[in-house]
Amino acid sequence: MGAQKSIHAGKAKIDVNVDFTHKLCASLMVPPFRSGNDSPLSLIIGSLCVKHPNLFGGSEKLDISWDKGLYDSNILVACRRPRPEWLSQQSFIIQHSLSPEIGVHGIPVDNFSRSCSGGVNLSKLSLGVDLNEPASSKWSSTTSIKFENVRPVNDDGQSISRDGDGFLVTCSGKTHDSMVVLKQESRFAKANDSSFFHFSLQIEQGVPVLSKWLLFNRFKFVASKGLKVGPAFLLTNLTFGSDRMMGGSIVGDMAPYQAFAIGGLASVRGYGEGAVGTGRSCLVANSELTFPLTKSMEGAVFLDCGTDLGSSQHVPGNPALRQGKPGSGFGLGYGLRFKSQFGHFQVDYAINALQQKTVYFGLSNLAS
Repeated sequence: MGAQKSIHAGKAKIDVNVDFTHKLCASLMVPPFRSGNDSPLSLIIGSLCVKHPNLFGGSEKLDISWDKGLYDSNILVACRRPRPEWLSQQSFIIQHSLSPEIGVHGIPVDNFSRSCSGGVNLSKLSLGVDLNEPASSKWSSTTSIKFENVRPVNDDGQSISRDGDGFLVTCSGKTHDSMVVLKQESRFAKANDSSFFHFSLQIEQGVPVLSKWLLFNRFKFVASKGLKVGPAFLLTNLTFGSDRMMGGSIVGDMAPYQAFAIGGLASVRGYGEGAVGTGRSCLVANSELTFPLTKSMEGAVFLDCGTDLGSSQHVPGNPALRQGKPGSGFGLGYGLRFKSQFGHFQVDYAINALQQKTVYFGLSNLAS
C-alpha cells in the first residue's frame, strides 16, 4: 500500500517510493518501541533513489539512496568505476545509518515475545571501497575496506557512553568508537528444479591504525538447503557466528553492540529481537516447510531454535544477564505467504518455549 514514481532528469533517474504498509502492520502488531506524540508522517516508510549512468563522461555510475523506516534511516552514496569484466569491480561507498539497538540493549517483555527500546540507538558512518571479484558459475566474493565511526545516541539524539544501568555501550569508553574494518565475503549457490544450496562465509578484521581503535576478528557463515518434497518445499537454514578478539584483552576490545543477537523474525520466531540471548558466539537453526494453497498463496509450518553457547558473560556489561535472557530457546508455528505484483507478504504465528504467542507481519521485494 503506497505510491511509486520515477522521474527522468536528463541522463539521471529519480525513483520515489512511499509506503503506508507499516502503518497498517503497526496497528495490528505490538505497540511501537518508543512512546510519545509522534506525527502521522513518522508512521510512513519510504525511499528515494537517484541514479546517474555517466557521471564524469567515462561511464561512471552514481547511486544515491535514502531509506526511511519507522525509527531508522539509511543514506548510501555509491560511485562505480567501469572496468573489464575479468577485473574486480570497484565501488566507492559513503553510508550513514541511524537505528535502534534493540538486539543487545532492548528490554524483553511479555515472556520474551517482544523487545522494547532500551534507549540506545546507533549512528554509524562508514566510507571505503568495495571490490567485487569476477563471479564463477557458482562462487562469488566481495572484499571491502572501510573506516567506520559508531556513535551511540539516546532517543533524543544526544550522544551517550553508558546505558540506563550505567554500563558502557562503547569499547573506548567515549561517546564513539572508530575502526578500520577489512571484510571478506564469499558466496556459493547451486540450484535446480528440485533443490538448492546456498552458503556464505563472512570474515571481518578490525585493523588498529591508531592505538585506541578496535582490534577484532569476527566470522559468520550461513548455510541454506531447500528440497522439493512433492508439492511442498522444505527449507533448512543453519547460521553460526563467533566473535573473538586478537590479543590478550578479548573482553576489553569488544563493544556490546557487536554481540550476536538471537531472537526475532530473522532468527528465532516466537521471541522479540535479541530476546533469546546476546553473546560472543551463537548457533541458530531454522526449518520451514511450505506448501501451495492457491496460485498466489502458500502455507508454512516452521521450527526455529538458537543458543548463545554460554558466551553471554563475555559481552562487556553482560546485558543478557541484566535483562534475564535465557540464552537458548525455540519457537514453532505456522504462517501464510502471499505473492502479488507489489511483492511478498508474510504472516507468521509463533509460540516460544515459554508458551507465549506472537504474530509477525512482513512485506518484502517491492516491485519497482
